[in-house]
Amino acid sequence: MKKSRIIFALLAMVSGSLFAQNTFTLTSADLGGEATINEEFNGFGCTGENTSPQLSWKNAPEGTKSFAVTMYDPDAPTGSGWWHWLVFDIPAETNELAAGAGDVTRNLIPEGAIQSLTDYGAKGYGGPCPPPGHGLHQYIITVYALKTAELGLDENANAAVVGYYLWNNTIAKASIITYYQRAKE
Repeated sequence: MKKSRIIFALLAMVSGSLFAQNTFTLTSADLGGEATINEEFNGFGCTGENTSPQLSWKNAPEGTKSFAVTMYDPDAPTGSGWWHWLVFDIPAETNELAAGAGDVTRNLIPEGAIQSLTDYGAKGYGGPCPPPGHGLHQYIITVYALKTAELGLDENANAAVVGYYLWNNTIAKASIITYYQRAKE
């Protein structure tokens, strides 16, 4: 009886770890628990480098025809949060965005991908810039596996419209969260 429990426990551990290895996963070589001056926005009183982090993903579900990436701050004092980055129509064979890909002048995103308007009113990445002394804000970076190759939107689409199209076309998504705060001035 004791031997069968041990065998059952080992089988459960092995099958559990095999299942976990096949989940849709997003990682970043640049981000830890907190964003840094590298990712911080340069404007609105912030003086960061405004460099989008490197992102990579694996184990996209079957049927994925494209990807999208967003960065969102639900803690922004706006009543609706703050959209920092919206990239969509990323080709299905892509599994990484290089550091700095959010700078639209550098052409580092895959051909055909679109970076649309953030809540800063600009296209591309706009890093964290919470109000001074407002405490830690969470920044949710999400990759979406989509059932369509293109959303049918352009670079002037706002976050609400992009979000609506993502909601209607998502097969799976994976997120990482980083935090950032500014000291009181």
